[in-house]
Amino acid sequence: MTRRPGALLLCLATFLMLSAWQPSAAPAATASNSAAPSRSAAPGRSAGTGSAATTPTSGNHASPVPIFAFYYQWFDPSSWNRAKIDYPAAGRYSSDDPRIMRQQIRLAKGAGIDGFIVSWKDTATNTRRLRALVEVAAAEHFYLAMIYQGLDFNRRPLPVSKVADDFRMFQLTFANNPVFYRLGGKPLTIWSGTWAFSYADVQKVTSTVRPGMLVLSTEKSLDGYRRIADLTDGDAYYWSSVNPQTNKNYASRLTDISSAIHADGKYWIAPFAPGFDARLVGGSKSVPRNDGATLRAEYGTALRTSPDMLGLISWNEFSENTYVEPSVKFGRRYLDVLADLTGAHAPTPSTAADSSYSPPRAGQAPRLPNLAVLIGLPALLLGVVTLIGWRRRRRQRLGRAVNRSTSPGDAAGHRAAHILREERRQGTGAGGVR
Repeated sequence: MTRRPGALLLCLATFLMLSAWQPSAAPAATASNSAAPSRSAAPGRSAGTGSAATTPTSGNHASPVPIFAFYYQWFDPSSWNRAKIDYPAAGRYSSDDPRIMRQQIRLAKGAGIDGFIVSWKDTATNTRRLRALVEVAAAEHFYLAMIYQGLDFNRRPLPVSKVADDFRMFQLTFANNPVFYRLGGKPLTIWSGTWAFSYADVQKVTSTVRPGMLVLSTEKSLDGYRRIADLTDGDAYYWSSVNPQTNKNYASRLTDISSAIHADGKYWIAPFAPGFDARLVGGSKSVPRNDGATLRAEYGTALRTSPDMLGLISWNEFSENTYVEPSVKFGRRYLDVLADLTGAHAPTPSTAADSSYSPPRAGQAPRLPNLAVLIGLPALLLGVVTLIGWRRRRRQRLGRAVNRSTSPGDAAGHRAAHILREERRQGTGAGGVR
């Protein structure tokens, strides 16, 4: 077959230029169009951010840390008759229903949530429901962690002997199951209400389980964390009632706690919530949702505290109205907002925003190399076309020289004829293009 290097060069240059072009990344998926893939890896599989964490693998998520939602299993059909201003879109369910559990997990994964932090203490009902949730979560490749209900219904501390027994029971019964999320190779647990227990009480509980299991406090201040820091593994501040629009010390308070925890080499779970209203359960405060603006602001603030995890308050706390679970009143609105956040970078305060800068999404390479290629390849193509034209003109000159040669002794004409024969034999005449 006749070889035509000029044509090959032209085709190669065109191919490279087209392959260098990359269209803009698609917009972040939201629940209103296509659900974002979950960031969860199969339970027990470490994808890690270093040796410290078992980090779920990311789908289309820019959030650099896992997101877990606080999850409550205290609902019976009659529970919905007390202190509620909204209800789940799935109906007034029972927390025993595995169908509801499966639906909740799938919705959570679609919005970028990696796991549930399940509220628990050892009762027949709670433990039965936790066992069922463990089975469903394992089948759905979804993580769990446990937050212990250290206070009773009236916000009084449980007997320390009960707390200690329950932590040991959880460690023996549940903690080794790979569905439970691990940090530094140890199952994660949180103790709600540590501020109501003495130093000696905390020591009695954590000293027997901490060699093989993490126990984070839920202290509300830097001094509170430091009070029991040597007995715990970090802090998960459950701050659901903050108003980010009016509390000027909110961000610095979280940052100070985070800095102290990380200076100790321990773990920080930063809180964020969509709003709050506990007036029907004895509270006096409410925080408006503002159609997702509160959730966005708190997410951004939490992420900027360099957390090891983000703690979303909550999946289904319908009494304090911090839920993101689809509801009669709001539909899927707050899952949509969350899905958008988990597919985008944390919002920057408007006072510090640079509208000319849009950072690349996770996994998206900067575009400067492609820009350089797009500029350079036309120059290469121009060079190839120039070479082809030069060869064509050269062949035409040689042909005219041969035609003018009428004498057998015309050396120039003979040399031109020789060159033309060689180029035709090699297939390189006129750049190989006709």
